[in-house]
Amino acid sequence: MRFNLITADPVKLGDSIKFIESEVRPQVEGQPGSLGTALYTNPEPGLAILESFWASEEALRASEHQVATGRREAVQRAAGTVSVERFEVPVFELEAPVRSGAGLRLTRMDFEPGSVEDAVEAYGDTAVPWLADTDGFCSTLLLVDETTGHAISETLWRDKEVLAATRSVAAAVRVETVASTGCVIRAVEEYGLVATSARKA
Repeated sequence: MRFNLITADPVKLGDSIKFIESEVRPQVEGQPGSLGTALYTNPEPGLAILESFWASEEALRASEHQVATGRREAVQRAAGTVSVERFEVPVFELEAPVRSGAGLRLTRMDFEPGSVEDAVEAYGDTAVPWLADTDGFCSTLLLVDETTGHAISETLWRDKEVLAATRSVAAAVRVETVASTGCVIRAVEEYGLVATSARKA
C-alpha cells in the first residue's frame, strides 16, 4: 500500500480535500489492481493522510506515474508538502462497518527488521482480540516495512467520541504490544475519516 502524509496550510486544506475526493481518489481507484483508498484529516494542524491499497507490489509500482500528477496538484492546492511511504498490510481486520466521521488512531512503531514476522503474529494474537472486545471498535490495520522495521498500527472507531473515550484502552494495548513484540512506539496521532473504499485482496 502507498501511504501519503500531507502537511498543509490549514486554511487551504479543505480545497485540497475536495480535489482529492473528486479527482484523485477516482483516478487511483480506476487503476488496474486497485483495492481502494482511504482519506483521513486532522484539520486544525492541517494534516491529511491518503492511503491507496493494491493487489500486488507490481500493481502499486505500475500506478506510480499515474497517481503522481494528482498528488502534486493536491499538495499545491494545500500549499503544503507530502511524504510517501510504502508498506505491506499483513493485518487487516474488519469488525464493523466503517463510515465517514469514524475516528482513526494511528501509532507509529519500529520493530527489529529481523523479527517483523514474529511481531506481526504477536500483534494479531494480542492487540487484535483486545481491540475486538472494545465497544465502538470497527477495524484495525497493521502496515509494515520488513526491510526497515517501520510499522504503523491503525485502529478505526465508530466516531470521534468513541475515539476519545478509548484512549486509556489504547494505552494499555500499546503497553501489551511493546511487551509482546519488543517494538518501540514513535508517535500516536488521531484523525477523522473522510471516506474509505479499502478492501482486502
